Amino acid sequence: MSFTLRTDAELDRALRELSEREGVSRQEIARRAILERQRASDHARRLGDSIDRAMSEWGDVLERLKHT
Repeated sequence: MSFTLRTDAELDRALRELSEREGVSRQEIARRAILERQRASDHARRLGDSIDRAMSEWGDVLERLKHT
């Protein structure tokens, strides 16, 4: 599957510099960035879910401790 990535001058320069520095294609730079963003987003979602569960279970205790 493919798609077209339109770039402006700033993005094109950044892709070119990273490609040269890391010795991989501009496509690979974009691929890695997208996958890293997905991992970060998944991590943030899981962290938020964990906090929600903890607050649901322990929120009342934490609230009482805050006032001691």
